[in-house]
Amino acid sequence: MTSDSTLSHFASAHGDALALHDWPLSAGWPTRGVVLLVHGLGEHVGRYMHVADRLNQWGFSVRGYDQYGHGESAGIRGELPTDDQLLTDLAAVIDDTRIRMDDRLPLILLGHSLGGLVAAQLVSLKLRRVDALVLSSPSLDVGMTVVQKALTASLYRVAPQARVANGVDARFLSHDRAVVDAYRDDPLVHDRISARLAHFIATAGPAVIKRAPRWKLPTLLLYAGQDRLVRAAGSRAFASAAPAEWVTAQDFPMHYHELFNELESAPVFEALHDWLVSRFPPIVLGEASEPMPGGAPSHF
Repeated sequence: MTSDSTLSHFASAHGDALALHDWPLSAGWPTRGVVLLVHGLGEHVGRYMHVADRLNQWGFSVRGYDQYGHGESAGIRGELPTDDQLLTDLAAVIDDTRIRMDDRLPLILLGHSLGGLVAAQLVSLKLRRVDALVLSSPSLDVGMTVVQKALTASLYRVAPQARVANGVDARFLSHDRAVVDAYRDDPLVHDRISARLAHFIATAGPAVIKRAPRWKLPTLLLYAGQDRLVRAAGSRAFASAAPAEWVTAQDFPMHYHELFNELESAPVFEALHDWLVSRFPPIVLGEASEPMPGGAPSHF
């Protein structure tokens, strides 16, 4: 059974207030683990309520947060005070989540787009321990030309807080017109990006791909073949370089960027369900730590 979602605020390592959303599960039911959602550029984790609902149905408690400068969290929209802000924020949320969850449960990161890049970079740098990673259309390659990379690097050096439009064309988020319209009308969505944030994206993606041959974390990589916001080539490069025993990759050739919001999202959710449920059996909390058969949800 799913409990009502809750909204709270959490002080990051930098003292900034981050909005936390929790989708717990009713007490007394077996649970498979805790999934921590990391959203993409310009959006907020409130757009993932339907994803959290699916995860709850499958026996996972869910937590998510609005990244700095996004949604209901502190910060100028699209700005970063420090180069590692997004990484230290995610590390702090992981620490807080582990304090609150049963230590028998696995903690799984699920990051989309920029959130996928942040989660993958944290894993690649071994900043915190997690038990599995799911990447949805991660920003491993945003298609910057050599000239664009040079301009981004120059602006980062002289005016790191300078902000411009982030270039997200809502038409190519999903083939579902209702999703596009809702995105455009959402007051918590913004279209800004600072030179420092652009520099993070431009440098972290190649760094993650470079470390892929040494990957040693169960990872599900889902990417869109018709993605026009990030290049699918980045996901393919990561999957090709990473050990097959650790990384499972699936291409959805006709999908746009937001896989979970596509008209044909059923196969995406099926891939996510099968991968998670096959790896994480349910446990009854408060009793013996032996995994229990079945799949009813619980809380953390």
